Amino acid sequence: MIHELLEHGRADADSVIELASALIRQPSRGGIDDYGPVLAVAQTWLTEHGLPCRRLHGPDRNVVGLACEIVGAIPGPTWVLDACLDTAPFGDERAWSFPPTAGDVVDSWLRGRGAADSKSGAALFCHIAAAVAPHADQLTGTLTVLLDVDEHTGVFGGARAFLTDHGTAPIGGVLIGYPGIDDVVVGGRGMLRARLHVHGVAEHSGASNSSPINAVSRAACLITALDAIELPAAETSRFPLPPKLTVTGVHGGEGFSAVPDCCVVSVDIRLTDALDADSAAKLLRQVVTEFDHDHPAPRPTTIETVMTWPPFLLSERDQPAAALLASAREAGINARPKVAGPSNIGNLLSGYGIRATAGFGLRYRGLHGIDECVDLDMLPAVHAAYHRCVRSLMDADS
Repeated sequence: MIHELLEHGRADADSVIELASALIRQPSRGGIDDYGPVLAVAQTWLTEHGLPCRRLHGPDRNVVGLACEIVGAIPGPTWVLDACLDTAPFGDERAWSFPPTAGDVVDSWLRGRGAADSKSGAALFCHIAAAVAPHADQLTGTLTVLLDVDEHTGVFGGARAFLTDHGTAPIGGVLIGYPGIDDVVVGGRGMLRARLHVHGVAEHSGASNSSPINAVSRAACLITALDAIELPAAETSRFPLPPKLTVTGVHGGEGFSAVPDCCVVSVDIRLTDALDADSAAKLLRQVVTEFDHDHPAPRPTTIETVMTWPPFLLSERDQPAAALLASAREAGINARPKVAGPSNIGNLLSGYGIRATAGFGLRYRGLHGIDECVDLDMLPAVHAAYHRCVRSLMDADS
């Protein structure tokens, strides 16, 4: 079968590139641009190829994505190919060596913002749906292509809308179209993000008080205590990466003539099975309690939890990771399972009890930076790998 799928990938390559280029030429920066034009490109392509699709709406009824569903003849789980159509900002356009919306191919590299993350993946997944659709009468379950335009905002509105409106069939797993030819991302550390509100007593900076209670000075002491925390080592975890605490922001004071009475310290904690969200929150409370005891102020430090995501980790035997790793090998790509340092939508899905792979695709450069592009040389093989993966998950005779 893989030889036929590789040939199919080669035959589809020009069409995938054409669609990806058209998507790249429509600016769709998260929270900045109108998503209507880029959605129209994808929706028109799907409709012209006889693939049913529907728009997904957020709580305020704004459009947050597209869903295209291929329903097999035999009831079964839903398998999702997920890619975002919104992108990171352009940054300093003067630093780019080509226009961010170029959408052209130079020396086998497709260029422009979103080429890597993840308009090439979206174009590929649309073609996988078109390849699978003629075989729907032989398939078990449903294949959904989910195209999110609310991902780079951090809201993941398309994914959330789909999860609340995907029907009754269980979701077997999600394959996310982030790029990278060398690895299949099967895990990611979770995170807890919090703001610590440190208090002081406001007064004139020139006052005669020799011992002012300065919120910024107290925050500096708290940061020292946070940096000294010993977190569980990687040896105590199934994760190859350890938990990590980072102070990411300090905001307090204004001008020069007043002693600050409030300072906010932002903290990011990366979670594993050795340090989950509850344990991390407890650790923060302990540090803050000890700090307030050693550095008293009229008001105690308060902890504002901003967000938490659980860690996730699939074994090489868990679906859909097992199918994608095996399919990549069949297609001639020796991709390795990898746990990512940054969190990703796989963590969000894990909170719903849904297994996901969070990256496998084309080789890339400049993701979220300048001169973003993807190498098209391996496009037929990546196409074949995903095609084979979907068929193996849905075809009882594969």
